[in-house]
Amino acid sequence: MALVLAGAVVTSVAAADDASLAPSDEQFDCTTLADEPDPESARAWFERSLWAGHCYVFQARAVRIGVDGVRTLALSHEIRDGVEREVARFLDGPPVVFERQGRIARLHGMAAGPSLASPAAIARHLDGLYRLQLSGEDRIAGRRTLRLEIEPLDEMRYGHRLWLDARTALPLKQMLLDEQGRVVETFQVTELRDPRLHDGRVGLAPGQAPGEERWRPGWLPEGFVAQPVKTHGTRPPGVSHRVYGDGLATLSVFVEPLEGQDLLIPGVHRLGVSHAAVLHRELGGQPRQVVAMGELPPRVLRRVVEAVEWRADAVEGVSATAEAQ
Repeated sequence: MALVLAGAVVTSVAAADDASLAPSDEQFDCTTLADEPDPESARAWFERSLWAGHCYVFQARAVRIGVDGVRTLALSHEIRDGVEREVARFLDGPPVVFERQGRIARLHGMAAGPSLASPAAIARHLDGLYRLQLSGEDRIAGRRTLRLEIEPLDEMRYGHRLWLDARTALPLKQMLLDEQGRVVETFQVTELRDPRLHDGRVGLAPGQAPGEERWRPGWLPEGFVAQPVKTHGTRPPGVSHRVYGDGLATLSVFVEPLEGQDLLIPGVHRLGVSHAAVLHRELGGQPRQVVAMGELPPRVLRRVVEAVEWRADAVEGVSATAEAQ
């Protein structure tokens, strides 16, 4: 949630006829946003907001209201040589800083053919999973905004409510709604300082398919597909991690041997706006800890950990991901 303005929370959408917003194979020209007419549909506004999050340089102040109380943040988004750098710094409570630097991610499994999906292709993946509609106007941080409702079409994921700046399409407010429509968390910009459209291009990250593991999910909610995981540092022996996403929500699954690891209490635990389901199971002839985490209904996470399967063709002690690394 902290990096919502930079497009780290919501992923991009495109109307089928918005060919002018389609990126090249390696980069997207931000200057094309200045020449585009105002979007006419909820889907087109959502796509514009994601491209705006990648293409606008800005400084901002924001507030996050969640189960752990109220926190204020300082946000910044810069672009140098086609590479984005975004920083979210908490101004009260524990001194926490989130920083991301890189190019626009292309997610696996959300586009036809061998190439990985751009934000526009991810949007098409959302069809059949969420209903998008415009629901009025408001004033946020002194700026006119359009309110966008993102309603899940099943009970396997949460909904979102966005307020987009009418001039830049940057998200100025976001609410996360649980399966009963209750507000789980609110993130709101209180001051947006002189947003400036980047006069140049933003690079797309190189394509990277997810590696194989010795286990596989026996069940995932509709629309969730495997995403590449970039690991920093060395993982403990036997620990494997996969990420799955539907274009809006993400789900992380960890599988590790029980012996020699820090064990968690089986059951469902709340972690801020997220939940984690923990289960100790026999997999591959060995007791293992399976954990599923994400901003999803707890019963969905429980079903994921209960359905994890050991691959019959797996080689004990060596995963395909480890071999690739």
